[in-house]
Order: sequence, then structure tokens, then C-alpha cells
Amino acid sequence: MKELRWTRWSVALVVVWLAGCGGPRDPVQEMKKSLSSAPEYMIILEDMRQEDGFFTDYFHRYQVTQGKRSHTTNWVEVSETIYRKYEPFLGMALIAKSDTGVNDTPHPAGYHYVGNPQYGSWNQGSGGSFWVFYGQYSLMRDMMGYGGRSTYRNDYNDYQNHRDRRQPYYGRNREWGTGGSVTKQQKTTFFQRRKQRLANKRNSFSKKVRNRSGRSHSGFGSRSRGRFGK
Repeated sequence: MKELRWTRWSVALVVVWLAGCGGPRDPVQEMKKSLSSAPEYMIILEDMRQEDGFFTDYFHRYQVTQGKRSHTTNWVEVSETIYRKYEPFLGMALIAKSDTGVNDTPHPAGYHYVGNPQYGSWNQGSGGSFWVFYGQYSLMRDMMGYGGRSTYRNDYNDYQNHRDRRQPYYGRNREWGTGGSVTKQQKTTFFQRRKQRLANKRNSFSKKVRNRSGRSHSGFGSRSRGRFGK
């Protein structure tokens, strides 16, 4: 328990420092370092946003879990480079550690617990063998369930193949990640925010075009009168 309190405090210190820094450092890698002595953890890209101004500002928010405990950070400003690095992985685990080691290849949250008899077991159903978490690990079940979805052994085998090749795993039908069908159902606020931002940019562009067009017509009329109006 002391180790858990220490690691949570370390994450908080890292996030506070990064929020004030606003530099090109990678918050995910910083949290990974701060949690190096923890027996298990998972860092999820919980949300992200862009704010337009003279320059565009970029922000991340993370969910950090350790066993049954979960903590969501405040918004952390990141560089555009870091934002683009993780942009495809909304809602996914960016780094996770369990008794099998550290998995730093993005994957659906909780997949690294599947197959571990400490957390659940395989059950046989009409669609094949599927994973069921024990009741005390309901947080993991909720992160992976997404409205009653099951994780079948074929899904898990596919995930293992991607992990071994160090390739991000978005699901066999690309259900997870920023472009995933499940993510679009679960992260409605993000997609509404992105839609509004694109609409604002289109409106701003149209306004600039109209303003330029108005100045162009006004200038043409003035020049015409000056040249032929004598």
C-alpha cells in the first residue's frame, strides 16, 4: 500500500510539472519512469483536444490505473509532436505493466490482463471461448466490456501477435483507437468537440474569403473611377 501511495504521488508530481512546462517532453514516458517500481499500472489516453489561436495549443488527459484504483489527470499541455504521436490511440492503453512485464505498444485498455488466471478465466460460449473477469476486477471488465462486448480467444491471439511484432492493436475489426467504431460510441464529447472545431475553421475561412472578395471589388471600383471618371 505504501508503494501504491508513492506511485500515485509521483504521477501527480509529474503531471503538475508538465502542465507548467508546456515543452516537448513526453508525459507518458515521464509517468512510465515515475511508475517503474510499481508492480502494475496502465496509462490510458482518456481525452485530447486542440485550442486554436494565433498558434494552436495541444492538450492530453490521461487515466492511470493501478489494480482496482484509477486516477484521471487534469489537462496537460503537450507539443504538437507528442500530440500527433498519440493521436491515433484515443481511449487505448499507451503503456501497461503486469506480472508479464511492460507492454509499451498501444492496445485496448485491459487486454494485457486477459489470459492471467489471477484476474479471470476463459469460458465456453456459442461463439467460442471468451474471457470473463472476476467480480472484484469490475474496473477492468468495464474498460473492456463496452456495452456487453466479449473478448474472444481469437481476439486475444490476434492481440498477442501484434504485441510480439510491436504493432499497435486496434481490434480485429478496428473497434478501438481514434478511428474505432467502439471509441466513437464511447468518446462522444471528443468527437463533438472536433466537429465543432472543424466547423469553426470552415466558417473562419469563409469569412476571410468574403472579406478579401469585398476588398477586391472595392479596390476595383476605386481604380476604375480614378482612371475613367474624368
